[in-house]
Amino acid sequence: MGRMLIFILYSLYIIVRDPGKPIHIFKQVHFIGAKSLFVIFLTAAFTGMVLGLQGYYTLAKFGSEGLLGSAVALSLIRELGPVLSALMVTGRAGSAITAEIGIKKITEQIDALKTMALEPFKYLVSPKVLGALVALPLLCAIFDVVGIYGGYLVG
Repeated sequence: MGRMLIFILYSLYIIVRDPGKPIHIFKQVHFIGAKSLFVIFLTAAFTGMVLGLQGYYTLAKFGSEGLLGSAVALSLIRELGPVLSALMVTGRAGSAITAEIGIKKITEQIDALKTMALEPFKYLVSPKVLGALVALPLLCAIFDVVGIYGGYLVG
């Protein structure tokens, strides 16, 4: 936990001090955001559909079927949207980023950056963190909208 806290604080320090070239950040937004859209769409649609179906059966017992849309929307926006979109992006983009940095560590590319007096965090970590900070809220919003439409479809 301590090493992770130091990693995060140092990453934020590097981002504030010198965030790097915008083209690298845009590439990460594309990699993390645009390439995760299919997984987000698929997960959101089926999550909304299941929420709509299960919510309908529950609300029908009390004669409150008219509140189905509100129940699905609130469930997705408050709880399920952020959690499931983060899990899907972590599974798709997070594992790829981890593998990329791990391969660079094994092939001593990170040591080569240090030898050339370049900051590895500036080139490897800060564009990825900034790209994730831009892409994840947008993906969460897309997840919420698609999930609500999935619930609407079933409702």
